[in-house]
Amino acid sequence: MEDILNQIYFDVLRGRQKEVIKGVRLALKRNIPPLSIMNGGMIAAMQEVGRLFEAEEYYVPEMLVSARAMQAGMNILKPCITTKDAHPAGKIAIGTVEGDIHDIGKNLVKMMLEGGGFEVIDLGVDVSPSIFISSVAKHHVDILAMSALITTTMTNMRPAIEQLEKSGVRHQVKVLIGGAPLTEEYAHQIGADGYAPDASRAVTTAKSLLSR
Repeated sequence: MEDILNQIYFDVLRGRQKEVIKGVRLALKRNIPPLSIMNGGMIAAMQEVGRLFEAEEYYVPEMLVSARAMQAGMNILKPCITTKDAHPAGKIAIGTVEGDIHDIGKNLVKMMLEGGGFEVIDLGVDVSPSIFISSVAKHHVDILAMSALITTTMTNMRPAIEQLEKSGVRHQVKVLIGGAPLTEEYAHQIGADGYAPDASRAVTTAKSLLSR
């Protein structure tokens, strides 16, 4: 069992997508519990990817191929994990704000969050404040994650937070923002709960928000 999980771990770490798929299928065939495969093989590997990124030993391309390898394995694994068995770290709705159609950064953050054990609802791009707000009740999310890549669209984050307050659901959810033009200071200015400068730190920031 340990040998198979270790191989999955290293294949995710190296971004070897085909090998991860083979490893997950073999592990299931050997009756290794799906949660053990997920936690011991893939989530553990993505935690190490995050550490390597923060240590500047991995960069965005390496992080991206590892995240894609993890996702390929999760696609095989998800049908085998029942709702009863699954205990996600939390539930997050993520989207690029209204007027912004960039999704590469958002997609990477989504994969890293899934690698961190979160259940992620992808709202897509050009997401209006009303869609962010409706996702709180519709999906019972713990965190709303908003992304913006350009300065002209980052200003659309504040109206979304203001509408959360007007709708009376602001207290139900934490707001996490990220994107190239954003800063910690800007997050404070608009009333967000957290700011992540990159995909790796989005995971640690999301976990810290839920522990408050």
